[in-house]
Amino acid sequence: MAIARRGFLTSAGLGLAAAVVPGVVRGRNLASKLQVACVGADGMGFSDLSQVGSHPSVQFVGFCDIDTNRFGRADETFPGVPHFRDYREMFAQLDESVDAVLVDTPDHMHAPVAVAAMQQGKHVYCQKPLAHTVWECRQMRLWAEKAGVTTQMGNQIHSHVAYRLGTRLVRDGVIGKVREVHSWIGVTGNQRTRLFAAPPAAPVPANVDWNLWIGAAAMRAYAPAYHPFTWRDWQDFGGGALGDFGCHVLDPVFTATGISTPLRVQAANSGINSQVWPTYETVRYEFAGTELTAGDTLPLTWMDGGLKPAHSLAQMPGDVDLPGGGSLFIGEEGTMVLPHVGMPSLYPLEKYAGFAMPEIEGRNHWHDWVDAAMAGEQTTDSFSYAGPLAEAVQLGNVATRLAVATLNPVSGQLSEPQTVLEWDAEAGEFANAPEANALLTKEYRDGFAVPACG
Repeated sequence: MAIARRGFLTSAGLGLAAAVVPGVVRGRNLASKLQVACVGADGMGFSDLSQVGSHPSVQFVGFCDIDTNRFGRADETFPGVPHFRDYREMFAQLDESVDAVLVDTPDHMHAPVAVAAMQQGKHVYCQKPLAHTVWECRQMRLWAEKAGVTTQMGNQIHSHVAYRLGTRLVRDGVIGKVREVHSWIGVTGNQRTRLFAAPPAAPVPANVDWNLWIGAAAMRAYAPAYHPFTWRDWQDFGGGALGDFGCHVLDPVFTATGISTPLRVQAANSGINSQVWPTYETVRYEFAGTELTAGDTLPLTWMDGGLKPAHSLAQMPGDVDLPGGGSLFIGEEGTMVLPHVGMPSLYPLEKYAGFAMPEIEGRNHWHDWVDAAMAGEQTTDSFSYAGPLAEAVQLGNVATRLAVATLNPVSGQLSEPQTVLEWDAEAGEFANAPEANALLTKEYRDGFAVPACG
């Protein structure tokens, strides 16, 4: 069934500020151990559960995966934990023995699993990009605030020393107020499959429950091009390059400048259909200015698939290349290049030759979530912050899906002018593009719908 627009309208009165934190965070059975259930046991799921499980106060009570071949590493590291295939059965059977849930599914199942957990009062750690649609991102934030649970998004570089140092430099005014930002990643939206139509059907492996893998999405035939990893290329399941990396690369931009919700967005790309994401794209956002930005608005440009900003914008030496991914902050007094998982550099070199970088340490992203849940507190990457960040990412994907302008990667020229989508955050809709509003949410299969938080 289709999700009603009511979900956006009822959220308006609850506010949009990323700083909103519930006054009381619920704790459950936290006298000695945080009892954690995991949905997704291998890949990034194993990475997350390994990190969370290294905390001395964590006890795993359930591992869930639709693929029975994906329990091996989790069982070897944390033996004796019961297995489940359906997260709904796990939640029902374990019930009060679960305090918190790790969500490490493909993107299209983040919100169904996470919202179900929060409705039951469970703390939630959910992988980026938090949710699959704009509407879901908003609902994730609202349900977290209503339930009063401790939440965290799995964009772990938020806690890395490089991103923490980069945001500190901007907030300290080292490059002056920020005029504009350019962010990029070398990954393409369909580099893994190179397919532009649904792949040929194949027999479903005995170890895979295909119905549960499809979950909230429209049913389609199984193909190895979807599971276990290449689902990111497909619009029904993932968010392409922007969905994959936007909540990483744009995170320090949001933290450093204090931006939250875009005013408008436009996109151009290499060409797109209704199946996969484009090979390369440019998405241009405009955000309301803050006390850390130079004007009334802050322009932010996203690029992927090998596109990068002009080298000259960085004021860096000609023999120094821009990194393969990261952000370029252009300030009134200088620039900062912050690589994706790399230490920041300040330019021009002569201006900052004698500058001493402040001492700062990284944090353990996963342990911060556990500690906050145990203490009844929130994290700096809770859904109150991560929701608007992920919402902005998915607004970019809406613009990309509607883009009619194509971009020449050599000349940088557009085939025709880009359409500017005006975003009304309070109403949760585009003021000038009803065709874009249709892409803010999606149809859900019975049994996997995400309820509106009203």
